[in-house]
Amino acid sequence: MALNTSAETPVPVGEISRLIGGWIDRLGAVWVEGQITQLSRRPGAGVVFLTLRDPSYDISIGVTCFRQVFDTVADVVGEGARVVVHAKPEWYAPRGQLSLRAVEIRPVGVGELLARLEMLKKALAAEGLFAAGRKKPLPFLPQLIGLVCGRASAAERDVLENARHRWPAVRFEVRNVPVQGVHAVPQVVQAVKELDAMEEVDVIIVARGGGSVEDLLPFSDEQVVRTVAECRTPVVSAIGHEPDNPLLDYVADLRASTPTDAAKKVVPDVGEELERVRMLRDRARRCVDGLVAREERGLAHTLARPAMEDPHRMVDERADHVASLVDRARRTVGHLLDRADSELTHTHARVVALSPAATLKRGYAVLQKDDGHVVRDPGDVGPGEALRARVAEGEFTVRVDG
Repeated sequence: MALNTSAETPVPVGEISRLIGGWIDRLGAVWVEGQITQLSRRPGAGVVFLTLRDPSYDISIGVTCFRQVFDTVADVVGEGARVVVHAKPEWYAPRGQLSLRAVEIRPVGVGELLARLEMLKKALAAEGLFAAGRKKPLPFLPQLIGLVCGRASAAERDVLENARHRWPAVRFEVRNVPVQGVHAVPQVVQAVKELDAMEEVDVIIVARGGGSVEDLLPFSDEQVVRTVAECRTPVVSAIGHEPDNPLLDYVADLRASTPTDAAKKVVPDVGEELERVRMLRDRARRCVDGLVAREERGLAHTLARPAMEDPHRMVDERADHVASLVDRARRTVGHLLDRADSELTHTHARVVALSPAATLKRGYAVLQKDDGHVVRDPGDVGPGEALRARVAEGEFTVRVDG
């Protein structure tokens, strides 16, 4: 319940602490999971003090327990171990401090860790964070590579040396962070975000050497996975060795089996590229030479044809043929004209022979009336009727006598 207070009627610190303690006392016992970061076991002391930390959110809380509670797991639990604690929240009023009073501590086994990771993997995969369609291609030749790794680690040395051996001009922007323990997750997330925000960074490599399942847990943390999934820059996962498969491998744009393998996959080898350029140049030269030789052979074959060796030969051959056709046409037309002339002469002779003029020349005459009608019957004329007589050399008038 809210308190009615004001500047004139404040509540003493002791009262506030007492009220907070009363509220906390009403809380029941809870099961809490975390990682032990500090452990204090004083010889002869009946109470053990430890700090339980959530590596994903950088939050910690103090835990106390009786020695006999801790002694049951003392052989398998130490600093850095992940445990599940059954405890009741307590409020220490004199210092205003919240802690947990543990009544049972259980170590988190590897099998249980793997089962939880498998559940988280399925949940993230169902969201599509591991889908192949989300993978971004790596640049052929990155100018600046972001590297997230442990300080002075073998992973850092392997990546830098192998990359610079393959391409001496390559540059790196290195972020040294803890790669295991309680501080690993927040610092890895911060380093990845910083490198992703740099426009000149072309690709980011997250590298770490091999280790146990517990050592590699930060790279299966949900916060790290989601941070990598949101990156606009391609991310390469180079965690552990070939058998190791943290969740970062599934969300990254490329998985490398080792840090050395990451350098080989991200940076091209200058010697190999020069050899590839030489091979391509030789191949191009052979292709061009082959094309030129093929065209030269085709040109020589074309020039060797009779029409190309003696271009006028075809014209001359055609000219003789044309002249022959012209002569043939001329003879044919001449024969046709001669035949037509002969036929015309014969026709003219027949026409002349059959014409009235020829008949008149043989002494015949044609009698015509005044209206031009030819007299064919004596009954057509009467006595004294004047007729015109036409003979071969002219005509004259005659009169019918009776």
